[in-house]
Amino acid sequence: MESPGWEKTKVNAVNRFRGRGKYDFQTVNTIVDETPLVHVSFSAPAEEGQTIFPVILPMLGCTSSYPDPPLEDKSESRIVYLHGSISARMMRLAKAADAGEESESASDLSPSHKGIPVCIAATQLDGIVLALTPFNHSCNYRSAVIFGHANLVTDDAERSHAMQLITNNLVPSRWENSRVPLTSSELKSTGILRVEIDSASAKVRMGTTGEDRKDLKDEEMRRGVWAGIVPTYLRFGSPVEAPTNLREGVPGYLKEWVEEGNKKSERYACEVAK
Repeated sequence: MESPGWEKTKVNAVNRFRGRGKYDFQTVNTIVDETPLVHVSFSAPAEEGQTIFPVILPMLGCTSSYPDPPLEDKSESRIVYLHGSISARMMRLAKAADAGEESESASDLSPSHKGIPVCIAATQLDGIVLALTPFNHSCNYRSAVIFGHANLVTDDAERSHAMQLITNNLVPSRWENSRVPLTSSELKSTGILRVEIDSASAKVRMGTTGEDRKDLKDEEMRRGVWAGIVPTYLRFGSPVEAPTNLREGVPGYLKEWVEEGNKKSERYACEVAK
């Protein structure tokens, strides 16, 4: 049975190495949620006489559903929450679009949708692939690209829900082990964008090197050139307390997250190198 996912279109289709393309919800959602920083691109209007450059920003974010709770296996269509300062340009553009104000990045480019068109990219590097020749060098990776429309979250309940999700997606149980609830000034200065996904896809490369036949026949050359995979993964270091910290010792939830996270990342990178 085929896993539920996004319809393959001209927008989200993986054209290069099509066999690596994946369109199921679970793969896309998992990659986004396991990427500490996603990159969000959008178009912003320029001052008169200036060149319009595309804008891309690193942001904290995660997938979810609201108001219904998301499935644990991430196998359903979701939204993406993005965190930023309420005074940031992207937040201001989203607010203007929601209010129906004229915006080149929203109403002009996407008249049939409310919100600003955005593209979200998330990438995990899992290994450096060193083939016999640089032409065949590559990387093992997991990447996801999402196309959607972003709106500013104004409902206090949803905004608090999103902030808790983003916090705990970065470090599990951190929200519950922090000074909460947030103050009114903290809530007012924090911007949350809700991205409704139009389409998405993922691309995954795993395995060992891919070599040319003529190189495989050249045993003399092969005896002098090392070929293989260097597993690559994010590794968390030992927590370093802040000068303001008064709590004795590192909390158990934090120790466990660091240890288990490091084991999981290393194990996956080594497994897909074979």
